[in-house]
Amino acid sequence: MAESFKDHFSGVAAGYRAFRPSYPAALFAWLASLSARRELAVDLGCGSGQAALGLAAHFAEVVGVDPSPEQLARAEPHPGVRYRVAPAEATGLAAASADLAIAAQALHWFDPEPFQREVTRLLRPGAPFAAFSYALCQIDPQVDAVVDRLYRELLGPWWPPERAHVDAGYRTLSFPWPELAAPPLAIEEEWDLARFVGYLGTWSAASAFRRSTGGDPLAPVADALRAAWGPPELPRRIVWPLAVRAFRVG
Repeated sequence: MAESFKDHFSGVAAGYRAFRPSYPAALFAWLASLSARRELAVDLGCGSGQAALGLAAHFAEVVGVDPSPEQLARAEPHPGVRYRVAPAEATGLAAASADLAIAAQALHWFDPEPFQREVTRLLRPGAPFAAFSYALCQIDPQVDAVVDRLYRELLGPWWPPERAHVDAGYRTLSFPWPELAAPPLAIEEEWDLARFVGYLGTWSAASAFRRSTGGDPLAPVADALRAAWGPPELPRRIVWPLAVRAFRVG
């Protein structure tokens, strides 16, 4: 429930809005193609609304649901999107009202059984649900090696256990519904070093490190990252492969 949810991101809500990558338009076009109707889509665990905004191009109305008021306060306003403070397991939305439900980089935080009951209640019979996530990005071997050290060696003890589901592309999670084949999809961005460092600082393990130690989790790799990147103002192409699982519910 909202009062007991595992809150890893309210404290970095501004950074999450500023530094998280944007999902590709092709993802939302594909999700919309799964829906027989396009009246209402629901983004569960919507955070600051990155995916909700993508859905708004295809659905008459989008509702973004998240238990963190701090995250929703940072969400970008859109005439086709409204935001609601609630957990994904108990949205408070009408039964059989949604034509699509998604969870973008959020499914691993949900309580599986009540969440699946809520999705089944919320969606119209036969409507789709999709969960997608991204793990480590790819830039080049030199930068990737530094990021991998940060991720596994330096921040390894600080990752919450749910992160293992992201690393496994959600294949460690089971669902009671028929699965749909998803196309290969990826996030692609061009960022300078400052933007990339900002993104690394939004990791849940980085937040846990700061809360527990008061230190900078990126300090041990700062010099190596600068050396691997090259000129800090140089835009580098960054790719996050998407793991997508989609289902026909009901």
